[in-house]
Amino acid sequence: MPTITVNAEPRSFPDPLTVAELVRLLRKDPAKLAVEVNRDVVPRAEHAARHLRDGDAVEIVTLVGGGSGRGSGVRSQESGIRNQESETTKTEALSDPCLLTPDSCLKVGKFTFTSRLFTGTGKYASYDLMQKCMAASGCEVTTVAVRHERLFDKEGKSLLDFLDLKKLTILPNTAGCFSAEDAIRHARLARELLANLGNPGADWVKLECLGDKKTLLPDPIDTLRATEQLVKEGFQVLVYTSDDPILARRLKAAGAVSVMPAGSPIGSGQGIQNPTNIRIILEYLKDGDPDYPVIVDAGVGTASDVSLAMELGCDGVLLNTAIAGAQDPERMAWAMRYACAAGRLAYLAGRIPKKLYANASSPMDGMIA
Repeated sequence: MPTITVNAEPRSFPDPLTVAELVRLLRKDPAKLAVEVNRDVVPRAEHAARHLRDGDAVEIVTLVGGGSGRGSGVRSQESGIRNQESETTKTEALSDPCLLTPDSCLKVGKFTFTSRLFTGTGKYASYDLMQKCMAASGCEVTTVAVRHERLFDKEGKSLLDFLDLKKLTILPNTAGCFSAEDAIRHARLARELLANLGNPGADWVKLECLGDKKTLLPDPIDTLRATEQLVKEGFQVLVYTSDDPILARRLKAAGAVSVMPAGSPIGSGQGIQNPTNIRIILEYLKDGDPDYPVIVDAGVGTASDVSLAMELGCDGVLLNTAIAGAQDPERMAWAMRYACAAGRLAYLAGRIPKKLYANASSPMDGMIA
């Protein structure tokens, strides 16, 4: 019997054996998986014809919770005061005209969205809580990571059972990758997996190519290399980067459909630490291309951080930890939703200039002597 390594574990199987038969033996749903043999993705349509041989290395992956955050960080209990809003109140908020900005559509590559808030799926105490928070946030895009076939949580529930794949566009990310090669590999697997699920997210990827485990800052050289290669392979690349305006310009030139500068380190909750550089990035990338989407990714801690990013002129915000790690995640999801809309409206309205001295609102003429 041939020995085949499946997700880094050597196992013996009957011979002959195809990829389709292996998936059946493991009692997995091929529609919810992507399979790689010796680092080459095997499309689902080829599973039955692809024979496995002694010494082959097989990776079987699926979607797991992921976003702008480090590690799982799952809390054991849903702490904090629960949201007491009635269903009627929530329904009214969903149709609140204040949430609908005059230019409510966000365009990223070939995609168009009403919501400018992207959320992640990681760090929640439960999938049920994640689902409630996603509904409260009003997001249309959510990020996921690609990992070994870890389809179920400790309660036997699957992440895929809690994602409405008909309403949500899934944005796969390459979280945890520390080289261009690994990031490209993860992107290819994600494309196969989402194509099997029939989700339009198969056509894009959020590229993360990290350079350091402590800071989780991006490696600029490998990030650029991975962007160039993925664009050649037809991916719509949204790329996580630092607040370096020069690198941002290079990434756009390489074909990224969106550049996503960090407000501060991933999961730090420090907010927008360098608004000056964000402004320069916006100036550079929107010069002659005013609709090019710049989306702040990482570091958001609370609603005011989201509002600030939008007031600077950013086109959207991606966050995860700020909601999942809040004392009341569902209430924070609502706060982030309103903050995103408020910040966008404020940017469109145009703030008054800052002045050193006071300027009275009431007229001085006609004062009573």
